[in-house]
Amino acid sequence: MSTASAEHSALVSIPHLLARNMAQLPDKAAYREKEFGIWQSWTWSQSADEIRAIALGFLEIGVNKGDFIAVIGRNRPAMYWSMVAAQMVGAVPVPLYQDAVAEEMAYVLEHCGARFVVVGDQEQVDKVIEVQETVHGIEHIVYHDRRGMRKYDHTQMNALDDVQATGRAAHERFEAELEARWRALTYDDICVMLYTSGTTGRPKGVVLSNRNIIETSKNSSEFDHLRVDDEILAYLPMAWVGDFIFSIGQAYWNGFCVNCPESQDTMMTDLREIGPTYYFAPPRVFETQLTNVMIRMEDAGRLKKWLFDRFMAVAKRVGPAVLDGKSVSGMDRFKYWLGDLLVYGPLKNTLGFSRVRVGYTAGEAIGPEIFDFYRSLGINLKQLYGQTEASVFITQQKDNEVRPDTVGTQTPGVELRIAENGEVFYRSPGVFVEYFKNPESTASTKDADGWVATGDAGFIEEATGHLRIIDRAKDVGKMADGRLFAPKYVENKLKFFPNILEAVVFGNNRDYCTAFINIDLTAVGNWAERNNIAYASYQELAGHPRVLEIIQGHVEAVNESVAEDEMLSGCQIHRFLVLHKELDADDGELTRTRKVRRRIIEEKFDDLITALYDGSQTVSTVTEVTYEDGRKGSIKATLELRDVKTISAPSQMAAE
Repeated sequence: MSTASAEHSALVSIPHLLARNMAQLPDKAAYREKEFGIWQSWTWSQSADEIRAIALGFLEIGVNKGDFIAVIGRNRPAMYWSMVAAQMVGAVPVPLYQDAVAEEMAYVLEHCGARFVVVGDQEQVDKVIEVQETVHGIEHIVYHDRRGMRKYDHTQMNALDDVQATGRAAHERFEAELEARWRALTYDDICVMLYTSGTTGRPKGVVLSNRNIIETSKNSSEFDHLRVDDEILAYLPMAWVGDFIFSIGQAYWNGFCVNCPESQDTMMTDLREIGPTYYFAPPRVFETQLTNVMIRMEDAGRLKKWLFDRFMAVAKRVGPAVLDGKSVSGMDRFKYWLGDLLVYGPLKNTLGFSRVRVGYTAGEAIGPEIFDFYRSLGINLKQLYGQTEASVFITQQKDNEVRPDTVGTQTPGVELRIAENGEVFYRSPGVFVEYFKNPESTASTKDADGWVATGDAGFIEEATGHLRIIDRAKDVGKMADGRLFAPKYVENKLKFFPNILEAVVFGNNRDYCTAFINIDLTAVGNWAERNNIAYASYQELAGHPRVLEIIQGHVEAVNESVAEDEMLSGCQIHRFLVLHKELDADDGELTRTRKVRRRIIEEKFDDLITALYDGSQTVSTVTEVTYEDGRKGSIKATLELRDVKTISAPSQMAAE
């Protein structure tokens, strides 16, 4: 066996990768965290010492092999260390969404049977204490932030620092046991359990093995030539599979540095200070950043606005070609260089993207216009397609083969096939082991040969091998006249406009499409201030006649674009309304990863959908809402419904 293959065969778990990094990269920065405005760093050697102390402390408080340890909190080195420490003692980390309400946490904690919970701060402690009224398996809570915790009953609770101190003090008693446990880990042992977002029902516990995580991390890293000197910003929910792969799987495989922002509020500032080379964000983040750019440009002076508009027109025309190294005329190349000096470079620096070498978006489809905007600036933004059940990666876009309408080709090691009904299936080393305590769902999702049903409809282009995703298979349907109905395609076009935060399109088995729209309070509020329009609430602004006129203009512009696609031209929107409240995960309308729960929305707002199709001009409604403190309430509203101009499809015009 060669040295390289021998080394690889020994890297069968995250703790094994940690040991390699400690030996080969002892002084290389592994983690950074900003606290009180100051960045603190830990090398791989220092991180290994912190993780080992937590693991010894876990042994001291009685963690057994096979136990499940829930981890709840924002992205902090200590939270990541706790997950790796759990693996070292043979336990299974189960990260939860920190913004989940107690009821959602209760389900996951009960379902996985967690005996131990590691939390970030007092807020999470309070949630866990609340769920202990119904979840009785929790034996010990470990918290990281001491603030506010002095007067709590500590008989079954400890600060993480104290757990580490106890572990260090007891190292002679537990050293041999810890060494035996992590060295005994195999490729097929469980690495992590992550819960799905639950768009159609209860979240499912996805069991991922060391093989799943490490093979996927290795293959995807080689695909994009990730390096030891790369930098990432860890700001996405730790309960999301993407964060686990980027901040643990790929980080430990490549040995690069994971940077944790001070808070969600300082994320953009911290992003600029770090200047990551490897960056991932879901479409909503890119949409929000673009909205903020457009707002600032509306407030800019005349010269600045003129420069922005002029050079962005150049970027839109030749930017992607320059990025891909394609042929561009000398004059256009000069204009682009000048634009980079005056506009694109400063804008990328403001966004924190100056050093991005590899950027990705996924989670749901991104609007082509939004995608092209970032690439026109010279940012190597690409799309990947993945799932929790695949350990993220199914397809990725190769450099210089990037298009807004596909999600690329198979990640190395992945096989694809399209079923007769158009559903996408895949098989890979990253395919999950099982759904925890759910053999029926496991069997219906993964067959005996390892092929997994994605639930998405799509096709593979014969000429390029690129995969195109149309929509969720369950959401793709037919209009009453037989034309294709793909709501996400239209929704993404709508969300390109900074004034539109969210959209939900209806039309399956109906004569025409209609839509709910959420305005973006930041963008529309900024417009209202510039135009001296007073408003007291989201509801009041959303129903303002001039706001409705603006949104109608956006919808009609989207209809013109949709009409150009013969296959999907039937998805033009005929009527719409602007909702009186923002769709909210706390109200069950969105998942914690901000995906629309269509069935719940259809049931909850059935009266509004009925009004869109019965010709009503207004509709009065009462909607239950959940406040930040968990209390329930209701809001009343009378909404205006608007008719929208539609465009004849090219084939129809030709026939006429």
